[in-house]
Amino acid sequence: MEGNNYDVIVIGSGPGGYVAAIRAAQLGLKTAIVERAELGGICLNWGCIPTKALLKSAQAHHYAQHATDYGLVSIHPVSPDITQVVQRSRDIAASMSKGVAYLLKKNNVDTIFGIAKIQPDKTVCIVGADNVTTHITAPHIILATGARPRELPSAPIDGIKIIGYRQALTPSQIPESLAIIGSGAIGSEFAHFYNAMGTKVTLIEFLDNIVPLEDEEVSALLSRSFRKVGIKVMTSSEVLSVDTSGSFCRLSVKTKKGIEEVEASQVLSAVGVTPNIENIGLEALGICVERGRIWVDNNYQTNVSGIYAIGDLLATPALAHVASAEAIHCIEKIAGLHPPKICYDNIPGCTYTSPEIASVGLTEKGAKEKGFDVKIGKFPFTASGKAASAGERDGFVKLIFDAVTEELLGAHLIGANVTEMISGLVVARQLGVKGKDIIHSIHPHPTMSEAIMEAAAAAHGEVIHL
Repeated sequence: MEGNNYDVIVIGSGPGGYVAAIRAAQLGLKTAIVERAELGGICLNWGCIPTKALLKSAQAHHYAQHATDYGLVSIHPVSPDITQVVQRSRDIAASMSKGVAYLLKKNNVDTIFGIAKIQPDKTVCIVGADNVTTHITAPHIILATGARPRELPSAPIDGIKIIGYRQALTPSQIPESLAIIGSGAIGSEFAHFYNAMGTKVTLIEFLDNIVPLEDEEVSALLSRSFRKVGIKVMTSSEVLSVDTSGSFCRLSVKTKKGIEEVEASQVLSAVGVTPNIENIGLEALGICVERGRIWVDNNYQTNVSGIYAIGDLLATPALAHVASAEAIHCIEKIAGLHPPKICYDNIPGCTYTSPEIASVGLTEKGAKEKGFDVKIGKFPFTASGKAASAGERDGFVKLIFDAVTEELLGAHLIGANVTEMISGLVVARQLGVKGKDIIHSIHPHPTMSEAIMEAAAAAHGEVIHL
């Protein structure tokens, strides 16, 4: 493959990279993709997909434990086998990675494994596992190298007592107790999983609310749900140090009440991610980096012509679906098409806890801070026949409208399966749907999604079932 010339070279095969490569090939561009580890990147192998497999096992365990709630008689007690739970998760991740390999091959994308570095002449130098070096060239090179866990100086990851998400995904045994630093999606999802597996969990958040990017009412309900199942929630709390010298980890935590000591078998650091921008040739090319993120224009081109960056390398939301959308826009622009700009104000976010969280747009607080006169509609799942039938009555749908224009400013859902309900609201915002449009759109009964119609009706004083 030495000396091969391509139209496009993509470095990294996560949800940004492999989508960019496939779309490029679909548009007739000769394409190569370079990956240093597993196809599919962190999302498919160590993030989105395997965590959802673990959480499904946790849900199945919960249902088995509460069989009598559904009129079923449990003959044998059910307990988790962590080895089998983890193996199922790994098998699913491996299957998805093979699926990416199939799609790349189907679309005639050349896949090259190794560590890539861009040279000043736009040659990509690739060092394979056998230390053999390959050089390929292209006029368009897309960086999609993703990110890794960010570490706190007070809690450096050692992989044994202080772990990151990779170790949390593949435990050899369930820890007796676990302190989780950070309550974003990663921290909260692992708090739910390990609690369901029988671990005593403490969730520590520096800010005033857990899942701090969510609407405050959503954060409050998740906090109550966590406490109800035995998770200790500490907000407005800063981890000052972690002592790992003994058999247990001892965390010194600064709270509003003073310094508190937390003891745990292990500590999970879940405080965000750091872009993988080192050793890929940025400095030699003079590519602009601002606050650890690569600068790009509206079409994802860096300050160096022909070099692009997408996904977690940017100062945009570090979400798989955002990386994929950026990938498609970037490639279509390279191919001479005219893709619409991505609307970053309409990006959905999902957290797969129990209850689930899904949201898009402004929170109530955010809308008011921007000066909107808001109209709020809220419908609880306690009033939903489908939720009652499913035994999933925790949660609500909350819609935020501009009181003047009727624009849907934000939607915030918490409850069972709400991550499957948010897409319709994303489309509604994209199309400029008004509150009355939602009310007059007939929703099927009985469904959880009826709550969307009822919340819109509540905002207009027309709610029927509350």
